[in-house]
Amino acid sequence: MSLRYLTAGETHGPQLTAIIEGLPSNLELDFEALSFQLQRRQKGHGRGRRMQIETDTAQIVGGVRHGRTTGAPVALVVENKDWKHWTSVMNVEPIEGGDEAKRRVHRPRPGHADLNGGLKYNLKDLRNVLERSSARETAARVAVGAVARQLLEKFGIQVAGHVVSIGNVEAEAPNLPIDELIRVTEESPVRVADKAAEQRMIELIDKTKEEGDSIGGVVECIVTGVPVGLGSHVQWDRKLDGRIAQAVVSINAFKGVEIGIGFEAARRPGSQVHDPILYSEEKGYHRASNNAGGFEGGMTNGEPIVVRGVMKPIPTLYKPLPSVDIDTKEPFTAQVERSDACAVPAASVVLEHVVAWEVAKAFLEKFGGDSMEEIRANLDNYLRQVAEY
Repeated sequence: MSLRYLTAGETHGPQLTAIIEGLPSNLELDFEALSFQLQRRQKGHGRGRRMQIETDTAQIVGGVRHGRTTGAPVALVVENKDWKHWTSVMNVEPIEGGDEAKRRVHRPRPGHADLNGGLKYNLKDLRNVLERSSARETAARVAVGAVARQLLEKFGIQVAGHVVSIGNVEAEAPNLPIDELIRVTEESPVRVADKAAEQRMIELIDKTKEEGDSIGGVVECIVTGVPVGLGSHVQWDRKLDGRIAQAVVSINAFKGVEIGIGFEAARRPGSQVHDPILYSEEKGYHRASNNAGGFEGGMTNGEPIVVRGVMKPIPTLYKPLPSVDIDTKEPFTAQVERSDACAVPAASVVLEHVVAWEVAKAFLEKFGGDSMEEIRANLDNYLRQVAEY
């Protein structure tokens, strides 16, 4: 069975819900670790007041018994603490009162899904669009990815993320073992290992917030311990790098993706792009460099996966851009919804988890079985085959 999930819920609704199908039985879950990943998403310099209200935790309400998956679909719930302030506005049942009492939105915000969604679904209250298109939905995706992350860890695969740049401030590329990278960036309010860049990023975020503006950046995910051969070259939709790229740009506000050296490859000759193949008794086949970011021909090559995502500035501004009132068709200043000045450090955490999900999905396609024990046997047999090649 292929690994898949669906999410449901609105940013000011009672909860976010996710259902995961295709997990093997006997995956032992660390519930504190699931909630820890959700709390990591809430951190980061530049986050707004919403993160002072929410204390995200993942509640598992199906598919797990006595700490282990059963092979049935796993149901996850992330409650919205802010729901208590929105019960009348977001009530499922009809309520009395005018549009203003329900905080109807009729002034679309530039850069958001508001107007497009209203036109597509013929909705006269744009709140019906913004509630679902909000980045709050990524809390459910982090919860799902956190389960995938624990599956990968059982087989020695680790996932880390960090911030490459915020605005025009770039951090020096970290040259650290993955455990150390995780530790150091977790201590940073902007998720960088470069202390000098950290301070400049904080100052830029503060200045941007004072000006009523927002700022974006670039984040990177690294996955180590990945076996050769996840994904496939035989069909376009089975190429794992392509699937990861689609997942990355599906994150709210992400507008670009790079794998390995990415766009830099266009500026170099081939001799400075492709990674020489080496062989040793200790390592087997490996590469002298990793410009390809762990992929060749749509398949993992045994080197660490390296993926970067570009996040645009959040479009909700405290000095709003011009818009048009859908009632009067007159120019108006776009309505302001509570938002962040910079969510790039949080986006780094979201990136980790959407990449972890895609890697886990490909891992189960390659070594799939109905139980963790069956998967382990399949993986061990494959690794012996590779070692003898």
